[in-house]
Amino acid sequence: MGHCQELSEFKRGTMISCHLCNKSISEISLLLNIPQSAVSGIITKWKQLGAIATHPQSGRPRKMTERVRAC
Repeated sequence: MGHCQELSEFKRGTMISCHLCNKSISEISLLLNIPQSAVSGIITKWKQLGAIATHPQSGRPRKMTERVRAC
């Protein structure tokens, strides 16, 4: 399972505007070609925090993945 790219602020804003226009999560997912889990996560975060901007990660990213270490 790969790590997905971060969505742009424009796409996140588009999701929120579609949600405010009473579109369902599945409709938004089909419209923007983004998984439903990502759409629901962004909408939930927007409801809780009121913002769509990304926050910096805490800590340094790992140099090697668990898969590489196992080999």
